[in-house]
Amino acid sequence: MTLRRSAAAVLAASAVLCASAATATTAVAAPSPTPVIPSGLYGEKDPTYDGVWRQSLALLAQDTVGVEPAAKAVNWLVGQQCDSGGFPSFRADAAEPCTSKTMTDSNATAAAVQALSALGGQDAAVKKGVSWLKSSQNQDGGWSYNPGASDANSTSIVIGALAATGEKPGEVTSQQGRSAYDALVTFAVPCDAKTGGGAFAYQPDKDKKLAPNADATAAGVLGGLGQGLGAEAGKPGDKPAKCAKGKPTPERAAANGAAYLDGVLAGTGHLDTPPMPGAEDTKPQPDFGNTADAVVALAAQGGAERAAKPLEWLKKNAAPWAKENGPAAYAQLVFAAHATGTDPADFGGTDLVKALNATGPAPEATDRAADEKKDDEKEDGGGFDTWWIVAVFFVASVGAGILFSGRKKNQQL
Repeated sequence: MTLRRSAAAVLAASAVLCASAATATTAVAAPSPTPVIPSGLYGEKDPTYDGVWRQSLALLAQDTVGVEPAAKAVNWLVGQQCDSGGFPSFRADAAEPCTSKTMTDSNATAAAVQALSALGGQDAAVKKGVSWLKSSQNQDGGWSYNPGASDANSTSIVIGALAATGEKPGEVTSQQGRSAYDALVTFAVPCDAKTGGGAFAYQPDKDKKLAPNADATAAGVLGGLGQGLGAEAGKPGDKPAKCAKGKPTPERAAANGAAYLDGVLAGTGHLDTPPMPGAEDTKPQPDFGNTADAVVALAAQGGAERAAKPLEWLKKNAAPWAKENGPAAYAQLVFAAHATGTDPADFGGTDLVKALNATGPAPEATDRAADEKKDDEKEDGGGFDTWWIVAVFFVASVGAGILFSGRKKNQQL
């Protein structure tokens, strides 16, 4: 899930390098102004590369914890959709129609479909989004970030979108009759590989070799299980001690991927990211986002206990990262809490729900579950109003009894 953040960082770094390479006598074009943040959008940073993505994650995370998002936040997301059904990363002016130059994006579309499907009431937008995803399927059965070769991350998130809308991913096939699962297992690193057996690669390299990628592995585990971003915890089971050889089924590929993540997380409890080009610190840095994704993947594959170690690490260390990175980061932690049955309102001392809500427009309702409970209590006669009335009548009857008894005694004297 850090793919989108990485893409934005690379583009930003490229802009800096290009600017520094220009000589003093060369006229350098002024940078494009930062888009104005729409009032319905979550987050305060430039949404050019992740507007739809972070909005989708924020709304889906809110729905996961029983929060009803603000209507204008949902409307903003729906308004980003092109007539084709696809979503771009961000459209500054949604009143202008999409053109052939508008880059629709499988990841943004799949995330938006998952969010809108969960929220309900957006059937037309969801149907158009699913139709676009089907139309953009590659011949190998998978999907790519933008037009090109399929990759594990994009294929997995589309599987989650299809499953969320009631589609059967294994039955959504290309013209060559290949499904998303057919494509997904091709990214699974063979068990007998020198390194990374059981992991998923993002894509084969130019020599068609598969290199293990933790981000792709977390995504691939969910894809193999047919689960989406807000995955539920799976049934606790025996951890596979090692990668199971043979041509993997989607489920076996998911189990192998989880076994790989177990091994990588066994030491520190977190995943690492390599340093950015030109960075002073050349040591790998903790990767909070991918660790959160790994928690969801492990819990979905083998129950909450399987993700216990990285979950505890996130509780102790992830709050500053989430505060810095905003709604999508808070959403990832909410998903990790949800998959493991952890209280998101007390995640290592941080109220993830309150923090997420504060990054955008105020929700319509902050605790749908609590409201439903109150309604049930009223229907059952157990609400506050009912008991208050009972208490008043009880006190009144006692008082009346005492008064009546006193009067009777006076009459007898």
